Amino acid sequence: MWNEFKQFAMKGNVIDLAVGVVIGGAFGKIVSSLVGDIIMPVIALFTGVIDFKDLAYGSLKYGQFIQNVVDFFIIAFSVFLLVKLLNRFKRKEEVPKVEVQINRTEELLSEIRDLLKEEKNFLRKDVTS
Repeated sequence: MWNEFKQFAMKGNVIDLAVGVVIGGAFGKIVSSLVGDIIMPVIALFTGVIDFKDLAYGSLKYGQFIQNVVDFFIIAFSVFLLVKLLNRFKRKEEVPKVEVQINRTEELLSEIRDLLKEEKNFLRKDVTS
């Protein structure tokens, strides 16, 4: 059982996932700082509100929801740009061309089908003329 676990844990996908989670956590801090320290103050210049969290109507605190939606869109767009940048640097792999091999029986059947179509078209022309 230990050997199976070790093989599972050492597969490339699991290690890639672990690296992705760690980098994602660090990237999340960067994006949170971007949202809170750079983008929200710029939005505050236009709206007069630095943080939407304080907006409320009585006991309905809709500001937190608005803040979360803004954060989500900024984070999603940042991740999109990061993935797009990484894909640009990713080495393009050539896809090998695969030739479809048709066995002799299928080839003969295709030829018979084509001959029957030609004969049918020929007969139609005779009947109409």
